[in-house]
Amino acid sequence: FDTFAGSLTIDPANPSESTVAFTADLASVNTGVADRDGHLRSADFFDTDNHKQMTFESTEVAIDGESGTLKGNLTIKGITHPVTVDVEIGGVTKDPFGNIRAGFEGIATISRKDFGLTWNAPLEVGGWLVSDDIKVVLDIAAIKQ
Repeated sequence: FDTFAGSLTIDPANPSESTVAFTADLASVNTGVADRDGHLRSADFFDTDNHKQMTFESTEVAIDGESGTLKGNLTIKGITHPVTVDVEIGGVTKDPFGNIRAGFEGIATISRKDFGLTWNAPLEVGGWLVSDDIKVVLDIAAIKQ
């Protein structure tokens, strides 16, 4: 997604009080293939005429050393389900421009069908064109405001 916004409120003394919020403009989906992006914007997938954004709001943050778990509610096409993201903390440092920057990597697997993304097509050799399980990979650099 080319258009997105996110915020982190990190409480180093009490990580469980930290929060994460994320929003992506579904029409900004960009796979590098224009025809595929158009299909993803259609009613077969994201239905961007009726559903403008995908959102995530944390409900629980648990940190243990340099790893942790982020739990929250993911909403796509107006359908909300809980999601758990396994997180690795890359560290906190001052970048060359004087900003305090924190790095995180995360991974989660979701079922696209849980969010009403059910379109598919059978393959001639058997199986389906689109997997039900979608791996979400996050690589985040956050700058302290």
